[in-house]
Amino acid sequence: MAGHDEVVSDKKSSDISDLPTFNAENMQSNMKVIYYSRTFMSIIGGVIAGVLGFTSLMGFVFYFLVMAITSVGLAAKAGFSVHSYFDSWNRIILDGFLGGLMSFVLFWTFAYDMVHIF
Repeated sequence: MAGHDEVVSDKKSSDISDLPTFNAENMQSNMKVIYYSRTFMSIIGGVIAGVLGFTSLMGFVFYFLVMAITSVGLAAKAGFSVHSYFDSWNRIILDGFLGGLMSFVLFWTFAYDMVHIF
């Protein structure tokens, strides 16, 4: 029969082996994919918002809608098993959420000007 000390030591060793391990290069590559995807979707969203003629608050609501759809799309691409590719859900949902805002505003105003003003 196993004593109490042996059971505790077995539990400690199994806890250590249960910790997830990540390759830093793969994690960095995955984060680059997120940032590139969000930047690309910001540009496309800005052009669409400009062509549709969104102004003021409606344009920013559209940006947050595009970023929410992008987050769901990235999670779906990961098969909703985010912990296999990232260390937390925050990486895929929140990281880079506001990073593409400048690109969105640039292309939003450019497309709006091209379609509705000129």
